Amino acid sequence: MRDFHRPGRSPAIATHGMAATSMPAATLAAIDILRAGGNAMDAAIAAHAVLAVIEPQSTGIGGDCFCLYAPAGTGKVVALNGSGRAPAGATPEALRAAGLTAMVNTSAHSVTVPGAISAWDLLSRTHGRMGLDAVLQPAIRWAEEGHPVTPRVAHDWELGTEKLSKQPATARRFLKDGRPYGVGDVFRQPELAETLRVIARQGAAGFYTGAVAADMVAVLREAGGTHTEEDFAAGQTVAEFVEPIRTSWRGMDVYQCPPNGSGMLVLMMLNILGGFETPAGGPLSAERMHRHIEAARFAYRDRDAFLADPSQVEVPVGHLTSQAYADAIRAQIRDDRALPELPPPGEADWAKHKDTVYLCVVDKDGNACSFINSLFEGFGSGILAEKSGVMLQNRGFGFRLQEGHPNCIAPRKRPMHTIIPGMVMKDGRAIMPYGVMGGHFQPMGQTLFLSNHFEFGLNPQDALDLPRLFPLGGKVQVERGIPMELVERLQRMGHSCCPIHSPHGGGQAILIDHERGLLIGGSDPRKDGIALGY
Repeated sequence: MRDFHRPGRSPAIATHGMAATSMPAATLAAIDILRAGGNAMDAAIAAHAVLAVIEPQSTGIGGDCFCLYAPAGTGKVVALNGSGRAPAGATPEALRAAGLTAMVNTSAHSVTVPGAISAWDLLSRTHGRMGLDAVLQPAIRWAEEGHPVTPRVAHDWELGTEKLSKQPATARRFLKDGRPYGVGDVFRQPELAETLRVIARQGAAGFYTGAVAADMVAVLREAGGTHTEEDFAAGQTVAEFVEPIRTSWRGMDVYQCPPNGSGMLVLMMLNILGGFETPAGGPLSAERMHRHIEAARFAYRDRDAFLADPSQVEVPVGHLTSQAYADAIRAQIRDDRALPELPPPGEADWAKHKDTVYLCVVDKDGNACSFINSLFEGFGSGILAEKSGVMLQNRGFGFRLQEGHPNCIAPRKRPMHTIIPGMVMKDGRAIMPYGVMGGHFQPMGQTLFLSNHFEFGLNPQDALDLPRLFPLGGKVQVERGIPMELVERLQRMGHSCCPIHSPHGGGQAILIDHERGLLIGGSDPRKDGIALGY
């Protein structure tokens, strides 16, 4: 039971349908679609389109997406990869000739052909009821009429000022006299509204061909990119249904999208942590956090070595997500101190040799949608196609220029991706669509959340509220909510802890209580969003 003397909020509880997103307007758009007869997929696309307008630092139609969908009564989870590919001219040689020695986050070479609209179109045609024309109308209104900037969006906007200043077109549209938009300022995007109208009428073709595509290509070419209109035309069908990957954990099945996404890290960490007894000290005990940090260090080590586009290189998903591999890693984790150094990638010991938006929706029929859409870093590449109002992602920043590396950039290749929707199934039924945003943090965030709820018994809202930490670059980044005595204990165990300026990610989840016929939702306080049901 929540302590009502303390700050916080209760989870949302409903019976007919529910949506949880990072912005109230997007949640309301999803609920309106559900009440108008749309299903969970219709509502998810409508909400993401709204977020692409009113949370422009995190997402947009110039980005990518992934989706997990559990149609009621089927016992199945459908996975969709909506990530775009590098242009045909993107070779390591071409980039080096352009003066690059590594990928640059604001370079046109880090812009992959966006996959989101291809994905929305395919998902709407395959699993929706209402069609894009209907579900895009709320986003069109927000873009045309404008929206007030909310506190978290304003915070991120200020952090993005330098990037937004680099391109004249971007500065004209996203800065006011050189300053970022602040809380309560109304931001209008009439060019984006018109592009959304074109997509509503023509589907994916309206984005990947014609005037919109020509505008994006012209801007990218002017910025030094190799992109062509043929690259964008090919992007119209880039979204594809793929076979999800899963693991059994605590009597449930946890599903993820396969590579090039990072979902396999969630499965790896759950496999490692699942073999430990639940720490008696609770979710904020040093023992729990230490184990989580160590499991993450192994999983992210392997991500950096192996994760890439499986259509072009072999990714050893079976080995990395096997129980045997998890058992071997778990045997190396000590409860009294951190490992000073990890074995080589793909091995468990030394014996051989050395920004984003997520939302979820459940409808009255029990269809469950877990959906994530992103520009990658804040405001993506910072390159705006001004005539069409499309801010372009920088997913290609996830590539490498290192010849022979599985994730080295190549023509029509997908980069390593950080965005990952999650779905939990039990006895052939969906019991929780969920996700945690935050770039590289996402696998860590998902496993923290799942453990908070299913292992330590916190309700979905409390499980999202709990303070977070994340091992990155040899440090453990801790939020201010982590108790100082816990930080000091981790330091003594060998972890180098440091504070982080912005909190770790944000998340949403909807628990489906089949016995009582309830939907119980939470939305992360690190964002401006809310969970609502009816």
